[in-house]
Amino acid sequence: MMCLCVWLRRFLVLPGTTLPVRTAKVFTMGEERRRSAFHSASTSASPQFQKGRMGRQRKRVVTGEAAPLPRKDEKPLAFPHKDKKKKVDIGKVFINISIGLCIFSLIWFFYAIYMRSSLAKRVVTLHPSPPVLDANSSSAKVSPERFWGSYRPQVYFGMKTRSPRSIVTGMMWMRQFADRDVNLRHTCEQGDRLQGYGWMMHDGINFGVQEIRDNDFTLTTEYVKRAGGDHGGDWTWRITAKQHSSTPQAPDISLMFYAAADTQGTLEAHVEEKSRLASITGFSEELGNFKITFRKPVNGELGQNNARYASYNYLKTVSPGLEKLTEIVKHSMNHRFVYTLPSGEKRHYIAVDTYKPPHHPNQQKAADPRKESDFVVHQVTVQMPFQVEVLFESGSFHDRPNQLVGPIMTQELDKRKAEFDAKFERTFGLESKGFSQAHVRFGKAALSNMLGGMGYFYGQSVVQSGYNEYPLLYPEGALFTAVPSRSFFPRGFLWDEGFHQLLLSKWDPQLTREAIAHWIDLMNMEGWIPREQILGDEARSKVPAEFVVQQNENANPPTLFLALQELIEQFSSNPDEAASQPTLPFLRRLFPRLKTWYEWYNTSQTGPLPNSYRWRGRDKDTNLFLNPKTLTSGLDDYPRASHPSAEERHVDLHCWMALSSGIMASIARLLGEPHHDYELSHQVLYDNNLLNELHWSEQLRAFSDFGNHTQSVSLQQEKVYVPPGQPRHQFPIARLVRSVRRAPKMQYVNALGYVSLFPFLLQILRPDSPKLEHIFREMRDFDKLWTPYGLRSLSKADPLYMKRNTEHDAPYWRGPIWININFLAVRALHHYRNTEGPYQEKAAALYEELRTNLINNVYRQYVETGYIWEQYNDSTGRGQGSHPFTGWSALTLLMMAEQY
Repeated sequence: MMCLCVWLRRFLVLPGTTLPVRTAKVFTMGEERRRSAFHSASTSASPQFQKGRMGRQRKRVVTGEAAPLPRKDEKPLAFPHKDKKKKVDIGKVFINISIGLCIFSLIWFFYAIYMRSSLAKRVVTLHPSPPVLDANSSSAKVSPERFWGSYRPQVYFGMKTRSPRSIVTGMMWMRQFADRDVNLRHTCEQGDRLQGYGWMMHDGINFGVQEIRDNDFTLTTEYVKRAGGDHGGDWTWRITAKQHSSTPQAPDISLMFYAAADTQGTLEAHVEEKSRLASITGFSEELGNFKITFRKPVNGELGQNNARYASYNYLKTVSPGLEKLTEIVKHSMNHRFVYTLPSGEKRHYIAVDTYKPPHHPNQQKAADPRKESDFVVHQVTVQMPFQVEVLFESGSFHDRPNQLVGPIMTQELDKRKAEFDAKFERTFGLESKGFSQAHVRFGKAALSNMLGGMGYFYGQSVVQSGYNEYPLLYPEGALFTAVPSRSFFPRGFLWDEGFHQLLLSKWDPQLTREAIAHWIDLMNMEGWIPREQILGDEARSKVPAEFVVQQNENANPPTLFLALQELIEQFSSNPDEAASQPTLPFLRRLFPRLKTWYEWYNTSQTGPLPNSYRWRGRDKDTNLFLNPKTLTSGLDDYPRASHPSAEERHVDLHCWMALSSGIMASIARLLGEPHHDYELSHQVLYDNNLLNELHWSEQLRAFSDFGNHTQSVSLQQEKVYVPPGQPRHQFPIARLVRSVRRAPKMQYVNALGYVSLFPFLLQILRPDSPKLEHIFREMRDFDKLWTPYGLRSLSKADPLYMKRNTEHDAPYWRGPIWININFLAVRALHHYRNTEGPYQEKAAALYEELRTNLINNVYRQYVETGYIWEQYNDSTGRGQGSHPFTGWSALTLLMMAEQY
C-alpha cells in the first residue's frame, strides 16, 4: 500500500511544479526567518559589497561548494522576486488522477477477490488441531470387536464394517403367490406397513436379536460374532420364519441374501446344482480374503433338512451404487421360474434371473466418477416354517476351533443373551424397582433399538456459506452415530445425538466417547459442525433435495454437552473404574476443538444485547408461513417472533449457552486448563436477574422470546386474478398465504410452551426462585400444558395451538408430546425435589405424576402398535409421526430407571 501511495504521489504532481530533490535541505521556521533577514540586509549594503559577495556565491555554486550560513550580525541580501504564473493542464491532471484511481481500484478488486476466496474456503477447511480420533481408530487391528456390526440402520437387516468402502451384506424378502406385484422389503419404509419391527436384544458389539412382523408371518433375525484373525473375525446370521396363528395357510416367501462391494473389492460366486449359490469368496482392502456360505434351509420345528422343497436362484451383476440395490433386484425379477410345493403342485414364482444385464456398445455411460461394483444375490424360496443360516468367515482366522453354525451358534448366542440380561439389570435395575417382565422386555427393546440403530457413514456433506455462490463439497469424513429413526431419519442429527448418548453412556461409555469424537472431528476451522450429516449415496437417497445443503451460519442446540456432563460425572464419582479411566485423555484430545465450537456459538449466534442470543437460519419467505420456522433451534415450527429480525432474543439458546459455559468450565478445571473465562460466562448467564431482565414476560407470567411480533396472523387463500373470459385452469392455483391483520411491534412473544420452560428444564433457575411457582402452576394446568400422557409442546390457550404452518405443514411442535423435552422436565423435577427450597414438595409431586404418565403411555402404545413413536397425541396419547423412533423417545428407559 505504501508503494501505491508513492506511485500516486509521482503521478499527481501538478504541471509546472517540481518534486523536491532528495538531498535538498529542509529548513525550520526559524531558519526561514533568518534567510529572509539576510536577504533584506544585502539589498541595503554598498554595491561593492554586493558585487563581491555575489561573486563569491557564484564561485561557490560553480565549484560545488556550499554557501555559508549568515552570521547573526549580518543582514541577508534581498533579491528581487518576480512571480510567474504557470498554466495548469487540466487534461493531464485528470488523466493522472484517472490512472491512479484505476490502479487503486484494480488493486482493491484483486484484494477483495483474494479475501472472498479465502473466506469461501473456510467453510470447507477442517479444524487445524489434531483429530480426536486416530486415523485408524475404527480399523480391525485397533478396534476388532467393533469392526463388524449392524451399522446399516436404513435396512431391515444388514451388516458392514466401520471402514469407508466396506463390503456390505444384507437381506431382502418378498411373499410369493400373493399377487403379481413385487412387494420387496429391503430398506426400512413406513409405507411397508409392517405390524412391527425392531431389536429385542442388542449389546452394541457381539450379537443382536430382531423381530420383524409382516402381515401374516414373523421373521426373527439373529446374528452373533466370534473374534479371531486380523480382520474382525467371523459372524453368523440365523433367520427363522414362522406364520402367524391366524394365517390359514403357510406362506411361501423368498429370502434374498446379498453382498455388494462399494467401489473397491471383488466378489466371486460359487454355484452348484445349476442355480444354487453355495458361497461367495471375495477380497477387499479392509477384510483381506473372506468367504460367505449360504446354508440350506431346515424345517423350523423338526430341524430336518427341507432342501427338496426349496428353490434357488442367484444374480451376479454390477451396481453403480449402494442406493441402487433394491432397484437392481426388482428389475432383474422374472416370472418364468417354477416352484414345487410340498404337496407336489408346481407353480410359477418370481425370482432374480441368473444373467448379467447386457451392455450395448453404443450406450452412453452416465458421467459418474464411481466405479461399478460387484453385487451378488442368493435367493431361496421356501414354505414356512423354516430356518436358514449365513456364515461369514475371515481368511485371516486360521485357528478357529469349528464353524459358528447350528448348535455352536446357538450356544454362543445363548451365552451372549445371558450376559446381556445380567448387564441390563446391573445397569438399569428395572426388576429391583418392581417392573413387570413385560416392562423389562420393553426397556430392553428401547435400549437395543438405539444400539441397533448405530450407523457408520462415510462421505461428503454439501455445504454453503455467505461467501459461496454455489454449494461446495465438504471434506470426506466418517461418522459413527445413532440415528433417530431407521425408517425416516436414518442419518446423524447433531441435536438428537446428545440425547442419544445420555442413554448409551450408561450402557457403554466407550461407545459414547467414540460417537462424540466422530462428531467433533467433523468441525471446520471456524468451529461449525453441519447439523445434519448426509454422508454417502445411501443416506442422500433418503433426503429431499431442499434439505441436503447445510448453511454454515446455522447452529443446532449443543446437546453433546449433556453427554459430556454425564461422562464427567461418571469419572468424578468412579475415577478408578475401568470404564471411566479413558475419559480424561479423551477430554484432553477433545478440548482444543471443544473450545472452538463453544466460541463459534458465542460469536455466530449472539443477540442484539450483551449476553443475549439469537438463532440464525429462520425461514425468510414470511409470506408463506403462519410463523416462520426455526429449524436450527430443533423446535422447527414452535412459535417465535412473527417477523424475523436481528433484534430477536431466544431464551432457549440463552439457556443452552449457560449450560455449555458451566460444562466448559468443569472440563477446563479437570484438565488444569485456564477456566476463569468460562466460569465468568457461566455466572453471568446463570444470573437469574439477567435472565428475568432479558426474557421474563409479565403479561404471560412466563419466560419468553423477544422480537418483532404480532399474534394477529392467519392463513388465507390468495386471490388470483383471472381476466374475464379466460379459463381458470390456465392460471396458478391459489395458495394459502399469511395475512397480517395488525402490524408487528417489538415485544415478548407470548407463547407458553416448551421454550418457556427452558430455564427450568436446564436447571438455570435457583431453587428459591419465585418463577418456579409460576412454571409449576402452568405445567399442571390441563388447559395449558398438562395431559395424562405428558407435557404438550404448546399451550392449548395459544392462538397457534395445533395450527398448520402452511397448507402442507401439519403442526409439529404446536401441541404434540415430545419425549426428549419431557425427559428434561422429569430430570429437572428430580433435581428440584432433591434440592432444598420452598418448592421442593411441589417438584416431588409433579415428578412422580409426570414420570408415571410418560412411562405408562409410551409402554401402552408400544404394546398396542408395536412401535416407539416420534411424538404422542396430546388428546389421546396415541403415537404419531415417524416410527420406529428409538432415538430420544428411548429415554423412557432412563425415566424407568430414574437415572438422570
